[in-house]
Amino acid sequence: MTLFNQINSLLFTMFLLIMSSLVYFQFTETKAFMVEQMESDLNNTVTSLSLGLKPHLEIGDEVAANTLVNVIFEGGFYKKVQLTWLANQQQEVWENDIAIESVPSWFSNLALFDTQSKEVTITSGWLQLATLKVEANPAIGYRELWRIMNDTLMVLSALFLLSVMALRFRLKIILKPLDEVAKHARDISQRKFHSKMPMPSTTELKEVVVAINSMSGQLKHVFNALDDEVDNLKKHTLCDQVSQLPNRLYLTGQLNSWLSEPDFGALLLADMSWLDEIHSKYGYQMRDKTIKAFAIKLSTKLPQSDETLVARISNTEFAFMIRNAEKEQISHYLQSLIRLINEEIINAGFEPNKHFAIGVAQRSENISREELLSQADSALQKALNEQKTNHWFYLETEKAFSRETWRTQLVKAIEHSDFLFKWQPIQQCNDNKVIHREIYCSLEVDGKIMPAGQFMPYIEQLSLGSKLDRCILDAIITDNLLSINNTPIAVNLSRKCIMNADFHIWLSSYLDKVTHPEKIHFETSETAITQNLASAIQLRDIIETAGAKFGVDNCGRQMGSLTYLQELKPDYIKLDMSLSCYDSETDKENLQNFELCQALVNIAKGLSIQVIITGIEDEKHLQTIKPLRADGYQGYIMPPVDIVKE
Repeated sequence: MTLFNQINSLLFTMFLLIMSSLVYFQFTETKAFMVEQMESDLNNTVTSLSLGLKPHLEIGDEVAANTLVNVIFEGGFYKKVQLTWLANQQQEVWENDIAIESVPSWFSNLALFDTQSKEVTITSGWLQLATLKVEANPAIGYRELWRIMNDTLMVLSALFLLSVMALRFRLKIILKPLDEVAKHARDISQRKFHSKMPMPSTTELKEVVVAINSMSGQLKHVFNALDDEVDNLKKHTLCDQVSQLPNRLYLTGQLNSWLSEPDFGALLLADMSWLDEIHSKYGYQMRDKTIKAFAIKLSTKLPQSDETLVARISNTEFAFMIRNAEKEQISHYLQSLIRLINEEIINAGFEPNKHFAIGVAQRSENISREELLSQADSALQKALNEQKTNHWFYLETEKAFSRETWRTQLVKAIEHSDFLFKWQPIQQCNDNKVIHREIYCSLEVDGKIMPAGQFMPYIEQLSLGSKLDRCILDAIITDNLLSINNTPIAVNLSRKCIMNADFHIWLSSYLDKVTHPEKIHFETSETAITQNLASAIQLRDIIETAGAKFGVDNCGRQMGSLTYLQELKPDYIKLDMSLSCYDSETDKENLQNFELCQALVNIAKGLSIQVIITGIEDEKHLQTIKPLRADGYQGYIMPPVDIVKE
C-alpha cells in the first residue's frame, strides 16, 4: 500500500471513529431527553386532567368527563387512558395504535423506549371518586429521535465527505515531492538521470530530496565512470593508437567468435610497404598522418561495412575479415580494396599496383583460427614473392550444394518442419543449476545430417531467417518440448526478425497462445540490435508483455559503447566468445580480456541484467572466470545434446 493510501486510511479511520462517537452521543442524549420529556409531559397531563375531571366526577356528569378526556386523548400523545368510577366500578378506556408517520417500521420496532404510565386516584375530600391511568404514546419519542438523528447523520455525512475530499487533495499536494522522489529512485535504478528536483516546502521532505539529488549525482558519476572504463579499456587494449582501427588482439578474439558460429567468408592480409617508403622519405609523423587518413577511408568506402572488420595488426600490415560472403562477393571486395589502395599510393606519389600485396584465405568448414591465419599469410607471402597485388589460397573443397539447391532444400525443410533439434544447458556459476537450454537445429538431407554451420549462412543470405524462426517456435509447441523439463528454452532469433513487422505481429499472437510463455527466452545478436535499436525495443516489449524473457547474444563483440543496454533493458546478456578469458598473469591477452569482462559484468550488474559467459571449455576455465561473479556460463564444458522426448 502506498504512503498516500496509508495516511489517508489512518485519517479516514480516525475521522470515522470521531463521527461515530458523535452520532452515538447524540443518539443517547436525544433518547434520554425524549424519555424525560415524555415522563414530564405525562405527569403534567395526569395532574391537569385529574383536576379538570374532579368537578364532573363530584356531580356524576359522565358525559362531561368523557368529553374532557376525549379532548386530551385526541392529541395523540398518549397510547391509553383508563377512567374507573369507584362508585359503580364503571370503566371507560381510550386507546391509540402506535402509528408513526415518516419513520421506518424497523426503527419503531427497536423497542428503544420503555412503557411509561401513571395512575392517580381522584378524591373529593375523603371521598374517592375515580382512578385515572394514563399510558404515554412512544410514537412521539420515535418520531423526534428519528428526525434528529436523520438530520444529524446528513450533516455529519456531508462534513465527512467534504473533509475527506479536502484531506485527499491536501495530502496529494503534501506528498507530491515523495512521488517525485520515488520516480527519480526508479529511474536511477535504471540508470536514467534527470535534473535536480526542486525543494519542497515540507521541512522533513527537504532532507529526502537533498539526499536523492546527491545520490543521483554520485551514481551518475559512478555509472559514467564505468562506461568510460569500458571505453578506455577497449581503446587501450583493443584499438591501434595511430589508426584508431582494431588491433591484433581484437582481431584474434573476433576470429575465435566468428569461427565458432555457422558462417562463411574470408580473411585478407595486406602488406602496405608503401607506408615504410613514406616513413623513410618524410618521417614517422607524416606516415602516421597518412595511416589515419587511410584508416578512415578503409572504414567508410569499402563495401559491406557492417559485415567486415578492418584491423591494423602491425606497422604496415592490415587484416580484413569478411563475414557472410561467398567467393563472388569476396572478389568484389578485393577489387574495391585494390582500387582504394592505388588511389592512396598515387596520392603519395608512388606507382600504382606496387609496394603492396594482399593474401586471401577463404573460410572452410571446421577450420581453426591458426589455420585460417596461416593460409592467409601463405597467400600474402606468395603475392610478395611473385610481386603480385594479390593471391588466393585455394583449398580444394567440395560444396555440398549450390546456392539455389540450398534454397530449394531449406524452403522445403521449413514448410515440412524437417529440422532436428538439440539443446545446450546454460548453468549458474554458483551451483551449476540449469538456467535455461539453448536450442540448436540440424537438417537431414539425403540421409545425411547437415549441422547448422552448413546451412545457416544461406538462411541469412536467402532471407529465410524469420521463416526458420517461426518453424522452430512452432516445433517447440508441436513437439511439446516445454513439458520435457522445467527449465526454459532459449531461441536465438535471426537478425532480420528485428525489423520484420509481420514477424512482430505473428510473435505476439504466438505468445498469446502459449500456455507458459515464461518458459521461452528469446535472444538475438548485439550487431542486429545496435543497427536497429528502436525495432529491437519494440520486439523486447512484445516479448516481456507476454511474460517471456529477452537476451542479447554476442554482447561486447562490437567496439562501440554499451549505452544501448540502458534503453533496451534486456533480462540477460551473453558475453561474446571473443572475450573468453583466463585469469593468467603470464598471458597478457587473457589478462586484458579478463579486465574487460569484469568491467562489462559491473555495467550489467548496475542495470540488474544477468550476465552469462560463453566459450567455457573445461572445469579449469570455469574456475578462472568465477571471480567475475557472473550469473551463468555456457560452452564446450557442456556441449549440446539430443532432445530425449518422453
